[in-house]
Amino acid sequence: MILQMSYKIVEKKMLNPTVFLMEVEAPLVARKAEPGQFVILRIDEYGERVPFTVADFDREKGTITVIIQIVGKTTRDLAKLEAGDELLDFAGPLGQPTPLDGKKKVAVIGGGLGTAIAYPQAKKLHELGAEVTVITGFRNKDLIILEEELTKIADKLIVATDDGSNGTQGFVTDMLEKEILAGEKFDEVIAIGPLVMMKFVCKLTEKYDIPTMVSMNPVMIDGTGMCGGCRIIVDGETKFACVDGPDFDGHKIDWDSAMKRGRMFSGYEKRSCDEGHCRIGRTNKYED
Repeated sequence: MILQMSYKIVEKKMLNPTVFLMEVEAPLVARKAEPGQFVILRIDEYGERVPFTVADFDREKGTITVIIQIVGKTTRDLAKLEAGDELLDFAGPLGQPTPLDGKKKVAVIGGGLGTAIAYPQAKKLHELGAEVTVITGFRNKDLIILEEELTKIADKLIVATDDGSNGTQGFVTDMLEKEILAGEKFDEVIAIGPLVMMKFVCKLTEKYDIPTMVSMNPVMIDGTGMCGGCRIIVDGETKFACVDGPDFDGHKIDWDSAMKRGRMFSGYEKRSCDEGHCRIGRTNKYED
């Protein structure tokens, strides 16, 4: 078995003030990656293990693209890196690929950063010959990402903002219901974004009896189903998002328990960011 000793960043690009794209040289991961899967990376020997969904991959170049929002200590440290810098660990692909074969007409919904996860799904559906409607939602026009890329692979692209600053005001649920009421017949809806957004998309599609798949991204540590941190309740059974998912039938998710678990570690995350280390017993070399 050949082990790659480090992973070079070949491109770093800011997409908006708090979100950036990072393309990483990882040929063994790129060889097997599929939409829906994720990687777990570590900056250096002082860093924590953090998961990121594969936003894109290039098998010929041997690269994986991840899109990262600056929300805590590790993502802030990642934002300090530039093309030419290296990551110590980059494990993947992890999780199950999204089942996309056989779909004819699909609505792909991306909320905020979830748009980065929705992009590879929509791209693969387009490559498979499906008719793809993409609906994305952001708080304002300055936060919009991947609009140009989505235009190339969507049969119809709707970009909405909460404040209407881009000319289309409303939530993704409003845009989806408008399409349904206009007569669109979707085989499936794929919703990716904040838990509350996915919950309300699922409540809407239940009303219209449209199968809906969601991508669950709870806190996880090892990515192999051993730690149990990413457990969720699906149809009354405990599932692990890292090995059983991350994609699940949205109509079977226990949304209340998922959102409660999503808030469990917010205090630790804030303290980690405030104190400048990842709370694994060693001071991070990026400490200010």
